[in-house]
Amino acid sequence: MKRIINTILAILFTVAVFAQGDLIQKANDHYTKEEFRQAIDGYNQILMAGIESPEVYFNLANSYYKTKQYTLAILNYERAKLLAPDDEDIDFNLQIANQHVVDSIQELPGIFFVRWWNSLVNSRTTDTWAVLSIIAFLLFLSLLGVYFFARSGDIKRVSFWAGCIFIILTIFCWSFAAQQKSRLVNHSYGIVMQPTVTVKSSPSEKGTNLFVIHEGLKIRITDQLGEWVEIRLADGNKGWLLTESIEKI
Repeated sequence: MKRIINTILAILFTVAVFAQGDLIQKANDHYTKEEFRQAIDGYNQILMAGIESPEVYFNLANSYYKTKQYTLAILNYERAKLLAPDDEDIDFNLQIANQHVVDSIQELPGIFFVRWWNSLVNSRTTDTWAVLSIIAFLLFLSLLGVYFFARSGDIKRVSFWAGCIFIILTIFCWSFAAQQKSRLVNHSYGIVMQPTVTVKSSPSEKGTNLFVIHEGLKIRITDQLGEWVEIRLADGNKGWLLTESIEKI
């Protein structure tokens, strides 16, 4: 009985893999033939099936851009960038798409060290940082073994200091991977999806009107209360708007 169940599960898994591959192939075929509306449907089906990748989001964003759905293009470029923060093609296309955003927000100049640190964290993907941390830790363990079993004092000294360097690299790489993972899970940024949105001073329709923003603008989500979210813009302005006004990245 157990063998039959395992066989059925294996068959179902194989069918699912082939079905997913067929979805991707069909969507890519439509994309290659510049049948962008069909490609959009195909890539959305892939995402609904739980398959995510930078390539899927990137091609979906390109398809939206080609059909002049610029806000949805920006949203999916941002999602692609989350998965592949070091991809220059995504960055370039996102900059082009952002030219269609009405609001021109001047970002507040941050502290140099903070900007450098964020740039370093975003220079690699979560998986890359995780792999680097494992490699650094394995090298640390190897050097630890050399330290304990070496008879030469010079070798012990070199392996000790090299081991210290690699354990520090392990901690930093793991920290970077955790930060990247947190951004993927927490969804602390969003894109305004409605043509015009009035930002309120409080989470209520009776709140004072502070300013107006438009679709395509990227915002940071700092708090949530019921159907309202508190947002902060790149220039430091903040306020409340309805959750339905945005789509989380």
